Amino acid sequence: MKKIYLIRHCEAKGQPPEAPLTDIGFNQALHLSEFFGDVPIDRIIASPYKRAVQSIEPLAKSINIEIETNEQLTERVLSTSNLLDWFEKLRDTFDDLDLKFEGGESSKEAMQRIVEVVEGVFKSETQNTIIVTHGNLLSLLLKHFNNKFGFEEWRNLRNPDVFLLKKDSKVTFERILMELSNE
Repeated sequence: MKKIYLIRHCEAKGQPPEAPLTDIGFNQALHLSEFFGDVPIDRIIASPYKRAVQSIEPLAKSINIEIETNEQLTERVLSTSNLLDWFEKLRDTFDDLDLKFEGGESSKEAMQRIVEVVEGVFKSETQNTIIVTHGNLLSLLLKHFNNKFGFEEWRNLRNPDVFLLKKDSKVTFERILMELSNE
């Protein structure tokens, strides 16, 4: 059975692509490394955003696997305009997957990007892969496999958060709860 561990990045200092992890985020990355220490990982793919790469670097170094970055895993752009009511607009995009705002991408477009990455992993030779991405994109992927995963589930995501996607006769997922350190 193929397994993909989906990770939402650790706590970061902001939203821009170059935003690094906070001190807490670096500790969370170390904790992720310990958490996955006994899991046989064949491949690691991450968003090229600094916070995503930094979230998985300790594990990649400890198991001597190179991090592949993939532009398809970057965070979804809701709009290039400053939306004062962005929270409500984001909520609307979970109900209407084709809804699109100025300069942004629809939920359906963003979902397709990450689904392509996951389908590629399922077709590959690897058995256990880690994908590190961002909250909105991760939520849209989970919604693709279970339409009940929506805005409220996105709101309840943590930094970091881990889900296990399994493919046997069909694709299923479960949230993996791990102790989070705030130190």
